[in-house]
Amino acid sequence: MALGGNPVFNGKTFRSATRGGNQAAGAGTTMYAGQTMANQQQLEHMYNQPSAGPAQTGRMTFDDVIVKTLLCLGVVLVGAAIPAFVLPGLALPLMVIGALGGFVLGLVNAFRREPSPALIIAYAALEGLFVGGLTMFFEAMWPGIAVQAVVGTFIVFGVTLALFKSGKVRATPKAMKFFMIAMISYALFSLVNLGMMLFGATDSMFGMRDIEIFGIPLGVFIGILAIGLAAFSLIIDFTSISEGVRNGAPQKYSWTAAFGLTVTLIWLYVEILRLLAILRGSD
Repeated sequence: MALGGNPVFNGKTFRSATRGGNQAAGAGTTMYAGQTMANQQQLEHMYNQPSAGPAQTGRMTFDDVIVKTLLCLGVVLVGAAIPAFVLPGLALPLMVIGALGGFVLGLVNAFRREPSPALIIAYAALEGLFVGGLTMFFEAMWPGIAVQAVVGTFIVFGVTLALFKSGKVRATPKAMKFFMIAMISYALFSLVNLGMMLFGATDSMFGMRDIEIFGIPLGVFIGILAIGLAAFSLIIDFTSISEGVRNGAPQKYSWTAAFGLTVTLIWLYVEILRLLAILRGSD
């Protein structure tokens, strides 16, 4: 305890007792008794208070992650509203700007050692432009597809969260190996397919995804695989967040968790939107 807190170690108390005789000693005793009672009351009050939680100690909490994730998703919605409602005539260029800018900022945020809230919010805004433009493009061709994609995203997210909380699905080392193999294979397919579309090797809207196997477009199988990968990516996100909270990660890393969830949810939405477009286009 600090010297000024306990009268026994307080130089002023000792001097008053020495100079003032019995009267000063009586006053010092009274002061000591009163201060002791006050200290006891303070201790009782302190002991009766709940223990300091993560929020009071600057640690990451689930509430922090939820709030920041909702903030990022809100920014995505605001960005999506620009090509959808504010500047529909510029939907295509805004979509391209959002796609390229979001890709760059996504890499920057992914490789930063410390999270930057400003860069994460900027990423969310650019991805909003991309998602809004893409959604309007498909919505013009197949009305109602946007609502279907949003509902599908919520359903997959809810089911994945429920499975994770129940403990039935976990990011085990064996599952992670399968996930990495599937992700690399899907990424290679996507790059080859994109290259073929850019260089005119195929004039189909979805490239090789439109190739039919037993009357079913290849994109249906690829889309189901991609949605499964995105769902498992959510499991990885949930696991990382739980470990971060349990291990007392600094509060600033709740932005990293929010960024990861935002990336995965946008990926999930785009895959569901494309799968629905392929299914409705094949009708």
